[in-house]
Amino acid sequence: MSDPITPYLAGRARGMLAILILAIGGLFGYAVHQHSVVNHLSAENNQIVSLLKDTRTQMAALTSKLDSATAQPVQQASLNADVQAATPPKQSPQRRVASKHHRSPGDSRFKRIQTQLDAQGKAIESTRQELASTRADLGGSIARTHDELVVLQKKGERNYYEFDLDKSKQFQRTGPVGISLRKANTKHMYADLELRVDDADLSKKHVNLFEPVFFYLGDEHRAVELVINNVRKNHIHGYISAPKYSASELSVASGGSASPNSQSDSTNQQRRKLEVPR
Repeated sequence: MSDPITPYLAGRARGMLAILILAIGGLFGYAVHQHSVVNHLSAENNQIVSLLKDTRTQMAALTSKLDSATAQPVQQASLNADVQAATPPKQSPQRRVASKHHRSPGDSRFKRIQTQLDAQGKAIESTRQELASTRADLGGSIARTHDELVVLQKKGERNYYEFDLDKSKQFQRTGPVGISLRKANTKHMYADLELRVDDADLSKKHVNLFEPVFFYLGDEHRAVELVINNVRKNHIHGYISAPKYSASELSVASGGSASPNSQSDSTNQQRRKLEVPR
């Protein structure tokens, strides 16, 4: 007679083996999932670190400029003190004639210091203008999202054209220019671009996120601006900002407004040239 316990034990062993295999497969799948989550979080962390580095660089540049602008008035005050020290004291009328020949060294020094003061004042004014321009660039003239771009467009000063570009050697027409994405670096958040402007190809390498790129069209005196506000794998999103009116349109408008006056002046000249009837 066969032992009835042996088949029971064999079936139980097979069941435990199947459970063990399922448990190992579940643990392996969980490990793969956790590894994928860790890689995704690491990529996002690298992007955040890159953005923080760019922000710290801009803050350091602004701080340096502000320190320079603050130090210059102190130097100017020191030069003013030198001017006061170099200025000769007032003399009585009886001594002016006697000391006339001894004032040339002080006068030359005074002129030299005055020249330095004038140059220092021009440098301070130039620094202030540069700081004002930098603050305007960092303070909201760049749209970081679609909603901010809508706000800029409502001001009515410029035309805005959004673009979505995949990596390709073909040019995509966006507003007044053609754009081709050659490389998108998601680790350092920059892109390499080729631009077609007035039938000429331009290369723009390492265009950083939120870094405006300026160029001019034809005989225009106002710049066209390109901004990238999103970088993904082999893809970027951004916009082109162009002046609302061209130089030719503005000249036509100004010429049209001046034409009635010129016609009236011509009529007045013709009237003055008429001969008096005899």
